[in-house]
Amino acid sequence: MIFNPPSVVVLLAAYNGMKCIEEQIDSISKQEDVDIDIFISVDMSSDGTYEWCQNLALKNTKINVLPYGDYFGGAAKNFFRLIRDVDFGNYDYISLADQDDIWLPRKISRAVKLITEGELDGYSSNVIAFWDDGRKKIIKKSYAQKQFDYYFEAAGPGCSYVFKQESIFLFKEFLIDNWIQVNRVELHDWMIYAYFRSLNMLWHIDEVPSMYYRQHENNQVGVNNGLYAYLNRVKIIKNKWYRGEVQKITDLVGIYNKNSIVLSYVFLIKNFYQLRRKPTDVTFLLFMLLLRVF
Repeated sequence: MIFNPPSVVVLLAAYNGMKCIEEQIDSISKQEDVDIDIFISVDMSSDGTYEWCQNLALKNTKINVLPYGDYFGGAAKNFFRLIRDVDFGNYDYISLADQDDIWLPRKISRAVKLITEGELDGYSSNVIAFWDDGRKKIIKKSYAQKQFDYYFEAAGPGCSYVFKQESIFLFKEFLIDNWIQVNRVELHDWMIYAYFRSLNMLWHIDEVPSMYYRQHENNQVGVNNGLYAYLNRVKIIKNKWYRGEVQKITDLVGIYNKNSIVLSYVFLIKNFYQLRRKPTDVTFLLFMLLLRVF
């Protein structure tokens, strides 16, 4: 029997990535039991990332680079551009990738297996954070999903996301129809997860880590654990950034879902256990609600 591997398109957002992008693309290209093409969108960079990607594309027909020159100013707008502009109609699965991580060899094939077996629409996973000094730590995101969690958090790092083609195409249509409003959301992984869950599409968060998640000073969003992380959460809750993002998400996807929420004190206190997945996050958010900081 001839094995025809699933076709996968990887959407890679890059910005000043010369220190790490070669290692990341190498790990993507070596994925086992899948046929992968890579599309790269480079935010306006100053270190030659675009030129390097262009040269690579000339040598490798599996690498494609989108037109260059726009300034996105963050990963979310860059990924939204990739989802909008790449024609992925001929691929079975779509995956997102950052420029500076390292994928485990069976990252995609395991995701495809679970999506197929579970008839899933979306997939994400735990990751292994790693630092230049050799430290490593498993970052668990696979706590049980809650009734309203998608209004308050993503399903983990977007670089672990894999989608069934038909499902992400629905998001693409939604993105195009709501381009201005969606681009006001600052975290693409949160926006995508919220859209999928709001339509009651099936999403699985895998307990098995799929990749090494690089940590450095330029991470737009890094490991969100420890005392420093909670102090930072207090800051973004006090300055209303977090509530503002929840409100944007609610305005965009609440209309699709009977489980829409109201950002009132009474509603949030009554349903506090359904707002976050991780138990300590549930307690922390409740504390912020009781102090009326949120």
